[in-house]
Amino acid sequence: MESWDIIIIGAGPAGLTAGIYAGRSGMKTLVLEEKMSGGETAIAPWIENYPGFDSISGPDLVMKMVTHCQKFGAQINELEKVVSLDPKGQKKVVKTNKTTYSTPAIIIATGTHHRRLNVPGEERFQGKGVSYCAMCDGPFFKSKKVIVVGGGNSAAISARYLSGVGAEVELLHRRSQLRAEAAYLDDLKRENVKFRWNSEVKEIKGETIVNSVVVHNNKTGELNELNVDGLFVQIGETPNTQFVEKAGIEVDKKGYIVVDTRQRTNVPGVFAAGDVTVKPVKQIGTAVGEAIIAATEAFGYVNRPYYYK
Repeated sequence: MESWDIIIIGAGPAGLTAGIYAGRSGMKTLVLEEKMSGGETAIAPWIENYPGFDSISGPDLVMKMVTHCQKFGAQINELEKVVSLDPKGQKKVVKTNKTTYSTPAIIIATGTHHRRLNVPGEERFQGKGVSYCAMCDGPFFKSKKVIVVGGGNSAAISARYLSGVGAEVELLHRRSQLRAEAAYLDDLKRENVKFRWNSEVKEIKGETIVNSVVVHNNKTGELNELNVDGLFVQIGETPNTQFVEKAGIEVDKKGYIVVDTRQRTNVPGVFAAGDVTVKPVKQIGTAVGEAIIAATEAFGYVNRPYYYK
């Protein structure tokens, strides 16, 4: 069984930041990622609210973080999924789809995945007009009509990106105003993105690909079938904590990991950071900050320096 000073689960901004700080502190550091590094940041068309960059694409920011993490000695194992944890005791066991590891400290930074509409046609037409990633699939919809569903920053960024690649974009939101930052709303107006307020998608239709969506106006009760070529779903996230609760780590009713101000979970030696935690603001900047605290606390837990309490 391979032994590490610390194992970080997840290689998004939180996991990579934790890897930087753990590696700099001299810990033998392993970062496990079930997909490719970057998480949701890796598919963001651009980022404009991360300090130090007026604008940077998600893939470019992730590449910088990965390089920085590896510079300080952290090993990043991509395409290696954690299937179970035994976090009790001093030697905690992490089992993946490839092997088993032991470590005295774990940081969980598994992030979230896109929430689904759960309406008829969504699963059938995934990859055939239904998408959760504007940057991945947007170029296929040049000169075509698409709907973006959502009201937060992710929905606004996706709508702006799709308009930029030449799609005819309508942003559909179940309320009468967006949750997105005001700067994004100004951008959408400049990009001639249309808005459909107080509306929800009830069904996605088509033969081999998406041809239309059925939309319900939750104020008037009216149902309309709109002809569209694509539907981009951006309605929030669900935490990636499938293995966490089984390991005895406390989560709230939505599945987010409960942590204190020092990013400690209810299990000694297990920390969590980033979008997977109960902290209310889900941004790259907050994920980075939480990861710095988690890595610093994990170093203290393992090495017990004079200042650690």
